[in-house]
Amino acid sequence: AVWASYAVATAYVSADALDKGRKAAAAHAEDHGKVGRVAVAVVDTFVWQALASVAIPGFTINRVCATSLFLLGKTTRWPLPVRKWTTTAIGLSTIPFIITPIDRSVDFLLDSSLRKLYGEGEKHE
Repeated sequence: AVWASYAVATAYVSADALDKGRKAAAAHAEDHGKVGRVAVAVVDTFVWQALASVAIPGFTINRVCATSLFLLGKTTRWPLPVRKWTTTAIGLSTIPFIITPIDRSVDFLLDSSLRKLYGEGEKHE
């Protein structure tokens, strides 16, 4: 199920990047730099989504779950199935709290690196 969720997430990231590319192509239909603008839109969106929607949240939730399972094993006498379901609930409950910090961090990372290569104003929306 985990690998299937990564396949779905990758499909989503790719579809969003292609959609942003189509929108950039339509917005710059008469522009001579159209190919470059479309490439920037696709790359920026793909990298941003891959980091902010898949890689960093997946890693963060995985570590929260691993730590929770370890601590529940050390501090409780709950049966393993109860500890696993509790760990899952803890992992899911972190999602609302990690979204904004991850999004802002990825924006900062891309603003400080990749986006400098193609200039300001072409940010993921």
